Amino acid sequence: MHPLETELDIARRVARQAGAILLEVYATPFAVHDKAGGMGPVTEADERANAFIVEALRDAFPSDGVVAEESDNTSGASRFERCWFVDPMDGTQEFVNRNGEFAIHIGLAIAGKATLGVVYRPVGDTLYWGVVGQGGFVEDAKGRRALRVSDTAEPSALRLVVSRSHRSRLTDAVAQRLGITHEQACGSVGLKCGLLAEAACDLYLHVSDKSYRWDNCAPEAVLRAAGGILTDLGGTPYAYDGSELQNRRGLLACNAAAFERVAPVVAGFAREAGILR
Repeated sequence: MHPLETELDIARRVARQAGAILLEVYATPFAVHDKAGGMGPVTEADERANAFIVEALRDAFPSDGVVAEESDNTSGASRFERCWFVDPMDGTQEFVNRNGEFAIHIGLAIAGKATLGVVYRPVGDTLYWGVVGQGGFVEDAKGRRALRVSDTAEPSALRLVVSRSHRSRLTDAVAQRLGITHEQACGSVGLKCGLLAEAACDLYLHVSDKSYRWDNCAPEAVLRAAGGILTDLGGTPYAYDGSELQNRRGLLACNAAAFERVAPVVAGFAREAGILR
């Protein structure tokens, strides 16, 4: 049994159970509310799944911290060596739009670093998981396959995955500068990173400051387990130590082969846009 096997087993089980909660609500004419502070939509599904996951993790790992999107997050990560970061539904807008592109994120940070991640898409029953340094897998209708990012190094040959609901001029400018012509749209951050991890895409940029550590802890662990890289738009890794929760400097996810050529271009445009100071 390798290290974190128990954590991985529990996180996968809890993600699947939470997925059943989301699908239960998805099948009903659910109500949508706006979160305070312009934080986007929220539904009964987010809240029910959040409560279920948080309780399950606290029961299983009482000495760990838990930071979850729909919970009070004022303490959490700074007080614990190990802290779980939970997004009960990444892609609520996709849920509302009923396109199926939403996912559950359960990530474990140890000593401030994303270490273990589970990303589960209930629609289509697709489960990504990984432990940094130990590899990762995807499990779907085609079976279980090991995750490994592509080795495409030439920037113009990269396949860009973009947000389905937020189009960005900065992303367009980066793609034009790098000569990228292939792109596809996808919802959740976790599902985009999953596409990178299984070598179906190579590059993803999130250029707004409207994301949080629970959005990217699990996806980062899955992507790094597959040999990829996730940083802010300046190429600097985010810390999961409670020093900040908001991703004020955006996200850059890339395969390792192209990262050194892509990162300076992204950082330059992000500085011009005032995202990096």
